[in-house]
Amino acid sequence: MNIFQTVERQSNVLPEKYRNMAVDELEDRVKAIKNKLGSKLFIPCHHYQKDEVVQFADATGDSLKLAQLSEENREAEHIVFCGVHFMAETAEILTAKNQNVYLPDMRAGCSMADMADMFQTERAWTKLVELFGETILPLTYVNSTAAIKSFVGQHGGATVTSSNAAKMLKWAFNQKQRILFLPDQHLGRNTAFHLGVGLDEMAVWNPITDELEFDGAAEKVKVILWKGHCSVHENFTAQNVADIRMNYPTMKIIVHPECKREVVELSDMAGSTNYIIEAIRNAEIGSSWAIGTEMNLVKRMIKQHPDKHIMSLNPHMCPCLTMNRIDLPHLAWCLESIEQGSNMNKINVAENDAKYAKLALERMLAHV
Repeated sequence: MNIFQTVERQSNVLPEKYRNMAVDELEDRVKAIKNKLGSKLFIPCHHYQKDEVVQFADATGDSLKLAQLSEENREAEHIVFCGVHFMAETAEILTAKNQNVYLPDMRAGCSMADMADMFQTERAWTKLVELFGETILPLTYVNSTAAIKSFVGQHGGATVTSSNAAKMLKWAFNQKQRILFLPDQHLGRNTAFHLGVGLDEMAVWNPITDELEFDGAAEKVKVILWKGHCSVHENFTAQNVADIRMNYPTMKIIVHPECKREVVELSDMAGSTNYIIEAIRNAEIGSSWAIGTEMNLVKRMIKQHPDKHIMSLNPHMCPCLTMNRIDLPHLAWCLESIEQGSNMNKINVAENDAKYAKLALERMLAHV
């Protein structure tokens, strides 16, 4: 994102009148516009959204599922994506030209996605190719910017999700000898380890120092992990696991693969957001669970499954602060702006970025 885009985002400030509205009035306004626009409006909501927003969702899911549903919905003229910026970008890339995608609050970014920008990635690629030659294929987690997806697409790579990362790593190893995995080192490490790649065969690229962090011989490296992480899942620790084991000996621990390697290794189960949801849904009545993922989802599962004992693995809960920027006032403001014919908070992806990012997404979708 350049400085002009940053200034433009910051100018899209929620008008004071929405901050002062009562909840009932905000809800009535959202309902009225949904009724008025009907099938011309589609509101996808990520699992990590607040209940005040989720109540108006036409669909809930992870980022890829929602982008796919947006792509399939050719009737909707307006897609108000309740998630974070990279998710709305993906929907914009996959939808038709006559459809508009909006983000209710343009400040809703992703700290993980921001840990890999184009300047860092291009510098890294130049140095890595000098070191390893043409033996590397880039993969990027969908939790990345359109520009990074585009870079990966141009270099023969693909996107991955937490649910299909293993399948995509297998695909990538059939293409090249080594993988550069952007931007989440933990998902890359956990997935590669699960496939039998040794920890001593994984290096870490540090985009701040522009250095490869690895103690052994370079030719031994199979996976190069970008030094990025999710600020939510980074908060779940081995000590959290130890505390649960001590205080609740029969409780099962299930975590997201964005957690650190030691947390995943010490837990009973690990998997994508949908994997966690299904595991809890299908669990025995009366079973006990500590969940290592975002706060809003954990709270919702506690509410949805009163027949089970559920808590957050981290007792302080772990919210996604940028995801939480999407709230009822911003949703109402976004919908009323659409009703008034404004393009406020409309997502725009550069044509060249969209072209190659779509290629990276399509390579993945062909293997889903």
